Amino acid sequence: MSRCVYCNQRKGKRSCPALTGLICSQCCGEHRLTRITCPPDCDYLDTGSDYQQKRLGEQFAPVRRELYRQLSVAGGEKAAALFNLIEVVTFGYFHDRRDGQDAEVFAAIQALRRTLSPLHVPSAPMPVFAERLKKEYDTFVKQQPQQITDAGSAPEILDRALALLTEFSGQDFQSRRFLNGMIGYVKTFHPEIAEHLTKQHEAGRIVLPGQLTPPPEPPHVHGPECHHHHH
Repeated sequence: MSRCVYCNQRKGKRSCPALTGLICSQCCGEHRLTRITCPPDCDYLDTGSDYQQKRLGEQFAPVRRELYRQLSVAGGEKAAALFNLIEVVTFGYFHDRRDGQDAEVFAAIQALRRTLSPLHVPSAPMPVFAERLKKEYDTFVKQQPQQITDAGSAPEILDRALALLTEFSGQDFQSRRFLNGMIGYVKTFHPEIAEHLTKQHEAGRIVLPGQLTPPPEPPHVHGPECHHHHH
């Protein structure tokens, strides 16, 4: 039989243009775009990433629910609103980018945490997504300061978020597990929000959690009274 050109163990079933040979579906799914430089016109990219996002979205749902529970206990609705903002900005920025990596999201959350610290001394320029997240946070605080956690409480909230997200992402520096899980979660369980955020991103507008869902839906996709995240 033709062995997979990547693992050389399982049977190769798919033609891989990047590796010019047959690859097994498991290696294709796990390593595409991270360890394998796939050409953008590969037939397996779209179908594979949609399936993978849905599967990881279902795995991410209980992790996300636990995170919101912890955040609500630590800082109530305002703490949950801060992570909601991170999710919204992350989805808008990465939902159509195949080259995004979890490390970019973590670096942005860490950068935001540093800028909110009283001891912060600005150093090197921030990465692009970190700049975007900081800008969106500043805008939200300016427009709706009573709805989101303040700079004093934010570092602890961001630490909790980072711990859970790192655990979900795994040890691989080039992982996309969190991004695929979060994007897959929104697309699978909240397709109307996914569509709304995609349109907003295309229009280049600032996205705020208060604008997440059109009335009569509640303004946030979280909170003890809301059943959105109990899937």
